[in-house]
Amino acid sequence: MVDYPTKPARRHDIDWLRTLVVLLLIPFHTARIFDTSKLFYVQNEVLSEKLTFWWIFIGHALGMQLLFLLAGSTTWFALRYRKTGQYVKERFLRLIVPLIFGVLIIVPPQSYYGMLANTDFSGSIIEFYPRFFEVPEVAEGYTGGFTVAHLWFVLFLFLISMVALPLFLFLKGENGARFVEGLGTFFAKPGAIFLLAIPLIVWDRLIDFNWNDFSLFLFFVVYYLSFFVYGYLLMTEARYWQTVDRYKKIALILGPVLFVIVRGVQATGIMPPTLEKFILHLYYRGTFPWLTLIALLGYGKKYLNAPSKFLNYFGEAAYPLYVLHQTVIVAIGYYVVQWDGSILVKYVTITLAAFGVTTLLYEVLVRRNNFVRALFGMGPRRDLQKGILIGESIPE
Repeated sequence: MVDYPTKPARRHDIDWLRTLVVLLLIPFHTARIFDTSKLFYVQNEVLSEKLTFWWIFIGHALGMQLLFLLAGSTTWFALRYRKTGQYVKERFLRLIVPLIFGVLIIVPPQSYYGMLANTDFSGSIIEFYPRFFEVPEVAEGYTGGFTVAHLWFVLFLFLISMVALPLFLFLKGENGARFVEGLGTFFAKPGAIFLLAIPLIVWDRLIDFNWNDFSLFLFFVVYYLSFFVYGYLLMTEARYWQTVDRYKKIALILGPVLFVIVRGVQATGIMPPTLEKFILHLYYRGTFPWLTLIALLGYGKKYLNAPSKFLNYFGEAAYPLYVLHQTVIVAIGYYVVQWDGSILVKYVTITLAAFGVTTLLYEVLVRRNNFVRALFGMGPRRDLQKGILIGESIPE
C-alpha cells in the first residue's frame, strides 16, 4: 500500500537538485545570447555552435524536465498535508500572483532591450512600456511586444498542477493506492523502469504537427505533465526509489554511450532526414532525459541528502532567482555584447555578473520584505525559522 509518513520528511537531495538546476539556468540562458539556432532578445554579433549545443542539448533535454519532476514530488507532500481547496489556493498564491507580478514588472525590460537591439526603437523604457502590451511580431517577444518570457514555466506549472489534480486525488484513495502498489510491483521488475521513456517519445510523435503554435503548446503541456506525474509517483512508494537506486549506475553509463552512438551516426549523414529526425527526437525527448534523471535522482539521494548553509540560503532563494535571472541576463548582455572582446570573455562576464546582480536583488529587495516575498510567491519570513520542508518548499 502507499507509504505515507506521519510528518513531513526532509529531503535535502530534492532541495539540492532543484536549487542547482535553477542556478545553472544562469549560464544556460546566457548561452542564448550566442545561440546560432534561434533569435533571442539580445545577441552577440559572433555566435557560437558550442554554446548553442549547451543551450539545445542540456537545457531542452534535461533542465526543465528535472524541475517538473521535482515539482511533482513536492506536490505529493503538499496534497498529503493539505485539503484540496488549500492546495488550489496555495498554487494560486505561489504561481499566479508571481506570474502576474512578473509579467507586469519583471519581464518588460527583456522585451524593451529586445526592441532596442532588433528594431529602430530608441526610446526610454517608460516610453516603451505601453508598447509591451502590443501583439509581438515574433511570438516570443524577442523584438518587442507582449511575452511571458521565461515565466512560461510558472504558467505551465499552474496549468499542469490543475490538470493533474484529479489524478492525484484518485491516487490518494483506496483504489488509487492499489493502483500505485501494482505499478510499484511492475516497475520493480528488471529493466521496467526504463519503459517510462516510451510515453515521452509517444507524445512527441503524436503532437508533431509541423510545430505550429497550438501543437507546440499542447506538446509541452502533455510532455511536462508526464514528468510531473512521474515525480509524484516517486514519492508514493519506497520501491520506486529502491528501483532508481538499483539502476542509477546503468543509467549513468547508458546515457553517454547512447549519446556517442547517436551523435556518431548523425555525423556520418547516412540516415534519411526523416529517420534522422525520428532518432534524434526519440533520444533527446525521451531516452536521454529519462536515463539522466534516473542517474541524478539515484546519485542525488546517495550524496546530496544532507543540509548545508549554502542550501539553506539558495534553497529559499531559488524561486525569486528564477523569476529575476533572465531579465538581469538580458539587461547586462545588451551592453556586454557591444564590447570588443572574445565570446569566452563576454560569456563569463555576463554569467558572473548576472549571478551577482540577481543574488543582490534578492538579498536587498526580496528576502527581508514580507510584502515583496508574497509577490514572488514566498511565505512570510517568520516561516524560515522552521527550515525548508519538502511539503512547504517553493514552487520549482
